Amino acid sequence: MRVDYGRSYWTPPMPPKLAFDLESEQIEKLGLASMVAVSDHDNIKAPLLLRSVLGERQSPIGVEWTVPYGVQAFHLGVHNLPAGTASEWMQILASYTEHPSDRQLKEILAALDAIPGVLVIFNHPIWDLYRVGEETHLHMVDEFLRENRTWIHAIELNGLRNWQENREAVRLAERWNMVLISGGDRHGVEPNANINLTNAGCFDEFVNEIRDEKMSRVLFMPQYAQPWKHRILRSAIDAVRHYPQFPLGSQNWDERVYHPDANGICQPLCALWPDGNAPRAMRWGIAGLQLMGSGVFSGGLRIAWSEPHERRLALEELDA
Repeated sequence: MRVDYGRSYWTPPMPPKLAFDLESEQIEKLGLASMVAVSDHDNIKAPLLLRSVLGERQSPIGVEWTVPYGVQAFHLGVHNLPAGTASEWMQILASYTEHPSDRQLKEILAALDAIPGVLVIFNHPIWDLYRVGEETHLHMVDEFLRENRTWIHAIELNGLRNWQENREAVRLAERWNMVLISGGDRHGVEPNANINLTNAGCFDEFVNEIRDEKMSRVLFMPQYAQPWKHRILRSAIDAVRHYPQFPLGSQNWDERVYHPDANGICQPLCALWPDGNAPRAMRWGIAGLQLMGSGVFSGGLRIAWSEPHERRLALEELDA
């Protein structure tokens, strides 16, 4: 069977409740009350599950929305959708992703902005995720903001992106007079490397701080000081690790990676292997990746990937 990269996808190892608890515990260890927003790419299943089944009624409904734009696509965090219309909004957003148009994008963003409690964030804006080239990408970022800045409330400082990208995000926010906010792409089992500090008592009040008061305080956590490449490696290892303590369907990596079957229906890889096991070459490749994260290999890579210069530059710019 030929690999269909366009329709294949994977899910992080931690199911929504465990991810929610991980982020909450990191904040509460600081002696602070926590508010956690959990979102997925282009669906709202996780926040709906947290609210309706797992009892986290204060967790906002949000999504990381893929927004095609010319030869590029950007990711917008759309948070705190009204519970009564969240599913309808998801249909609208998915329709745009499938059939984009500039006019429709403006209409959608304006309608979202008209809902007082909704927060729209430009996620990891400097990351050329679709590899169109740095110059082209940055030009399109400015073009996108020139056309849609009115309805976008903040620029994300991403806890899983590197020092240089986040410094560029700070400059982008300054250039467009926009608020900076914490966020991240936590695909492993590490809690996000930055958080927002707020006196808000609920998520609606937090949205008001960002949208109306233009006030945001971002705290970077100690793990952000670790070498970025080493954190990415660890995240990759987390993605393929076996977790016997997790719920069924989340324990092994091939339960979390999906591919279309012969009828075009996406199934976990474990259901597609002829004998129920991954091919030998794939098992050896994963074993090699895991070896890089163990003992002396991990320590050596951490030293080789040390980033004191990047950290110093970032701190100097923040002090300025």
